[in-house]
Amino acid sequence: MSAFGGPGGRQKIQKPIPPERGSFPLDHDGECKDIMTSYLRCLRSHRGTNDPECRMLSKSYLQCRMDRYVSVYI
Repeated sequence: MSAFGGPGGRQKIQKPIPPERGSFPLDHDGECKDIMTSYLRCLRSHRGTNDPECRMLSKSYLQCRMDRYVSVYI
């Protein structure tokens, strides 16, 4: 008997699968920490809203992390 269409309409619940290892570069050495703290400060000052200033800081933080990641593994 299959779970689909069974009594109570139960469905199998699947656990989410994490992304592949290394698919999201982490800042283990803290090379981009100053940008991150500026971004968090911006979020606090704008009460967590999606302000353009904060978005630009977020973009520069992620770019910093990607640049460090690529230069390490090339």
